Amino acid sequence: MSKRLLLCLLLLIAAPLGARAQDGFEALAARLGGNFNQQAEAVERLGALGDPRAIPLLQALGDTRLLRLADGGVAVQDGPAPPEGAQVLRINNRVRAAIRGALGRLQLVSPDPGERRRAADAILRNRSADDIPLLEAALAREAVPAIRARMELALGGARLAASDPAAKRAGIAALGTSADPEARSLLLAARAANAELLAEIEAAVAAIDRRLALRRAAETVFQGLSLGSVLLLAALGLAVTFGVMGVINMAHGEFVMLGAYATVLVQEACRGVPALEPWSLPLALPAAFVLTAALGAAMERGLIRHLYGRPLETLLLTFGVGMILQQVVRLLFGAQNREVLSPAWMTGVLVLPGGVQVTQNRAWIIVFSLLVLLATLAAIRLTRFGLEMRAVVQNRRIAATMGIRTGRVDAMTFAFGSGIAGLAGVALSQIDNVSPNLGTGYIIDSFMVVVFGGVGSLAGTLIGAMTLGLVNKLLEPHAGAVLAKVAVLVGIMLFIQRRPKGLFALKGRAADQ
Repeated sequence: MSKRLLLCLLLLIAAPLGARAQDGFEALAARLGGNFNQQAEAVERLGALGDPRAIPLLQALGDTRLLRLADGGVAVQDGPAPPEGAQVLRINNRVRAAIRGALGRLQLVSPDPGERRRAADAILRNRSADDIPLLEAALAREAVPAIRARMELALGGARLAASDPAAKRAGIAALGTSADPEARSLLLAARAANAELLAEIEAAVAAIDRRLALRRAAETVFQGLSLGSVLLLAALGLAVTFGVMGVINMAHGEFVMLGAYATVLVQEACRGVPALEPWSLPLALPAAFVLTAALGAAMERGLIRHLYGRPLETLLLTFGVGMILQQVVRLLFGAQNREVLSPAWMTGVLVLPGGVQVTQNRAWIIVFSLLVLLATLAAIRLTRFGLEMRAVVQNRRIAATMGIRTGRVDAMTFAFGSGIAGLAGVALSQIDNVSPNLGTGYIIDSFMVVVFGGVGSLAGTLIGAMTLGLVNKLLEPHAGAVLAKVAVLVGIMLFIQRRPKGLFALKGRAADQ
């Protein structure tokens, strides 16, 4: 260690904080070089002093890097061996325990947010009334909401550990305003030692339980909307091909799967190009749409157009096409799952007011599904293609006599529905395993959504998807995932008995058959 560095460290220890604080800090720092009892007492008092300059000293003492110099001062060792005349300070278990506690307190005033969070967690684990002044002072300076919440929780626990009944009541009241399960645990643990405050503790626990119930309900609603958005994406394309054209496309799930694999290919193409890597997911959207739309148009022109009016043959044909697509993907990509990386803005958890936690990828999928729905409505209502499609659906023969090429409209409609399925695959690649079986799990649910909402109705598809998603997630905590899905299926069967055309019945080829 150089003499200049030693001098700097000693000057750091002696830096002014005001007369009383300076004398206290210098004296306590010097006592770190005493015997074990003096060390432990000095460590505890340094922790209570709240001076962040003590953090490197205590860390060095705990790591046996603190030196006692020949002149009686202390310094941190910087090098493989201590300088001449310096002695490494040894500590015992009592001093180590005091260092852990003191560092936990001192890190409350650290400029590093992570250290402040860890300090609040440490105080919460080792609650003591001695920490109340430090926590109150730290709370007055803290500006990060998440760290403030941890400090408030730690302060409530520290007040519960106090001997003063007024401090305990303040702690109970503060914890009772929280919606954190840890606050509930602290109050329950304090019941045995505070029989005289049992009524207040029970009231605080009941208030926390109400908030937790509301949070769970909000999170369940979000999960239901998330599932509904996934069903909406998977069913939108089917609502066009089945609802509008009357074609039972059992290969619809495989088109969803192809959209997910298009995402894999685009991401691999962008890998190694720094300018394109953040945009791999947006670039995958048009790629997936074009790929699946082209395959859909080829499938309609080459196969399905010969089977209009023959639903059983169409079902068997599309089922076979779906199996072929699965096997082709297995040959090209293998049967194992493929990894799709999510962009940074889709990762992590978003904490809403009230402590409701939602995953960002599913929140973005909800937004994306609504955007796809609006784009589909705009394409059907505001474009010439949509006008021709509606004309062919309402009366095919009159549309043909007016010069509309009905065969071309059929191909474009089927391609449009298949392209939407590809977009669904891009979204599902962010929350599900990309494998050849990806679309199989969504085909039945997609048909349920379309039938329940009403054949050919996009509004019915939206309401049906969100309703089924919410009902599924509301039933799951009570009946389990399998029984919840069975209950939904039975409910749809009973509903269709009363309303065979679904929630919103539209006229068209599928409705007239």
